[in-house]
Amino acid sequence: MGRINVLLISYIFPPIGGTGVMRATSLARYFPQEDIQVDVLTARNAAAVGVDPTLLRDIPNEVTVHRTLTLDLPFAAKKALKRLVSGAKRGSKPQGTSKAAAERKNLASRILAHFLVPDPQVTWLPVLTRAARRIIRERQIDLVLITAPPFSSLLLIEKLRKDLPDLPIVADFRDEWLTTTFDLVSFLFSKGERARRIAERTEASAIKNATAIVSVTEAAREKIRSRYPDQPAEKFHLIPNGFDATKIVRSTAPKSAATGRKVVVTHLGTLYASTDPTVLVDALKSLPPEISSNLQLRFIGHIEEPRFRNALQEFGEMVQLVGFLPQRDALKMMDETDYVLIINHDPLNVGGKFYDYIGSGKPIIGAVHSQGETRRLLEDLHAGWWADIHDASGLRQVFIEAVGRVGSLDAVFQPDREAIAHYERGALARRYADLLKSIAQNGTSGKLQTSVSPSEKKP
Repeated sequence: MGRINVLLISYIFPPIGGTGVMRATSLARYFPQEDIQVDVLTARNAAAVGVDPTLLRDIPNEVTVHRTLTLDLPFAAKKALKRLVSGAKRGSKPQGTSKAAAERKNLASRILAHFLVPDPQVTWLPVLTRAARRIIRERQIDLVLITAPPFSSLLLIEKLRKDLPDLPIVADFRDEWLTTTFDLVSFLFSKGERARRIAERTEASAIKNATAIVSVTEAAREKIRSRYPDQPAEKFHLIPNGFDATKIVRSTAPKSAATGRKVVVTHLGTLYASTDPTVLVDALKSLPPEISSNLQLRFIGHIEEPRFRNALQEFGEMVQLVGFLPQRDALKMMDETDYVLIINHDPLNVGGKFYDYIGSGKPIIGAVHSQGETRRLLEDLHAGWWADIHDASGLRQVFIEAVGRVGSLDAVFQPDREAIAHYERGALARRYADLLKSIAQNGTSGKLQTSVSPSEKKP
């Protein structure tokens, strides 16, 4: 099939930074090389942890970016609102707070819980709908690709389907929603029974009306598919996240033992419910002094909960809280480390940082769900060592062994580089492009089945 016109809808897009933006960024970057003309529809004032203008350099000139306004609150305001709602839901009444003030907080909580579902970004939907219809018409779009979260963007699918019954629409789930993400990550007032019912209806409508569904892990693909047995199996596809080989320089681990400096372990990304470090903190507190004195942990990224920050700050100089950094600077700090750290409570979803880790060739220390996709990938790719996220003694032992082996990492760390190569973003974009062309050509989910590498298959 010849060139096709694709409208890529992503709430966040450069100059917004962070791991969540990288999937849309890489597709916009590589699709033009695969004979796909890309229009991007995004929010101009999206709430985000930080900005990274350097990511704009990755977007080819031939990609047209349409930026619209949203009523979503800025990130700092959203955090303040979360604290307000949290206090209201607990029924707490801080000292000096009047009864009237507490009642106003409870009223605000109820109002927000009623309107901002399935997530706060639902305020973008009216503008998104109008803009999408206009772009589809004016730019002669052949296929629409919507990547979520935020999951409220999936509400657009039903609206478009009513007007354009034959338009191919692909729903791209960067995270599985209803089984894990809803409980682990959702904004506080988006977790009630009413919110769950709306989420279930939203997903069911999206699955029914979308032409194809794409997940980033096999476990997530199977979980979503299992909820809709009436839908054809060929509607559900797998294209994982990946790493950018043009930005990550594979290097050997620093020779900490030879230079006498501390063993450095680096964590990239936000610390929030899905990456709660509480048990890890307990493990680190129990380390023998001769181990902890030779250990330096760096956390690069936003820390969602003040209690997480407070717990990590108790370690003093052993833990360095760097905060958000542009991707280039974060990857540079990752290169200057002995190990990289991944924390994940989620059995279905895999943090985007995992792929940067394997692309860098750095050995991973994992505090992960024992039956989860992250653990499976760690083992299948021989990418590092792990213990269960709930097992403080197991994590303690992993760190003890990590410090002990750092001088011989070249000999004992042997990742499966051939399997890891399947996760390079350029190669994944080619797979995605083939899928979209097949869908656009057939007008259905297509006969093409996206291939699965051995490391992506479940045991």
